[in-house]
Amino acid sequence: MRVELIDVDGHNFPNLPLMKISAYHKSRGDSVAWYNPLTAWVNPPERVYMSKVFTFTPDYQHPVNAKETIRGGTGYSYPDGGAALPEEIEHIYPDYSIYFERIPEVRNTAYGFLTRGCPRGCEFCIVGKKEGRCAKKVADLSEFWNGQKNIVLLDANMFACKEWRELSAQLEESGAWVDFSQGCDIRIMTEEKAEYIKRMKIKQVHFAWDRYEDKEKIVPKFKEFKEITQWDYRKLGVYVLCNFNTTFEQDLERVYTLRELGYNPYVMLYEKDKIPAGHRLKLLQRWVNNRIIFRSCKRFEDYDGRK
Repeated sequence: MRVELIDVDGHNFPNLPLMKISAYHKSRGDSVAWYNPLTAWVNPPERVYMSKVFTFTPDYQHPVNAKETIRGGTGYSYPDGGAALPEEIEHIYPDYSIYFERIPEVRNTAYGFLTRGCPRGCEFCIVGKKEGRCAKKVADLSEFWNGQKNIVLLDANMFACKEWRELSAQLEESGAWVDFSQGCDIRIMTEEKAEYIKRMKIKQVHFAWDRYEDKEKIVPKFKEFKEITQWDYRKLGVYVLCNFNTTFEQDLERVYTLRELGYNPYVMLYEKDKIPAGHRLKLLQRWVNNRIIFRSCKRFEDYDGRK
């Protein structure tokens, strides 16, 4: 069978389901390639898989010419659900090679989930609705890692899973650089969990400060984690959700507080596409997320060119 793939998001980040689908079909002796809309009209593939992770990503703009087209991913199925990958595909080792030319860093990086789900159920997040309000172990590290120097974890809340010690030990024993890309829950961070993280080779750890009203609880947790690890801001990132239910003054306060605590804030804009160009929230995002500007220009008021 001739199989071709379309990464609808195309955000310079590898699509994990497509890598697993590729591995599965290659194991069956099928040929796998990226879909080419020009050649497909002359010689259409037997099957095309289209994967879209993000709901805000526009759909593929070209007609798809294939004997069979299968669309999948949260971007297509949420909030109505949608079919999950079959077990024999979900737990196969990903075919990273399909991204070697497109994204060179994939050559030495493993991507995957050790856990699924999150107990929080935040209104702005789809994980609880999509994966369940409980963090559960779904894989061992060996399912998607095989000696690569870097590991990018996609888990929503690994340290809320009861097997967090076992999974942390696997990450430590790997000797690879670990990136908790989606964030760890600082609200459930303990001294023991911080010590486990400290023993890993951490490239960067991310937390999140989404709810301004968590300030009294969350700030002491940030202080404690930094005291235990003794890391500087280059390893300590914090996602700051803006444009959801906070004022601009509360957004700015969180940014300033995190910098004073020795963390690197990173502004995430809720429904960014609905914010007009030149809005001060977009200026805030540009100022904070450009590390050079953020470190050299200490006050947003001095950066905002309209003032």
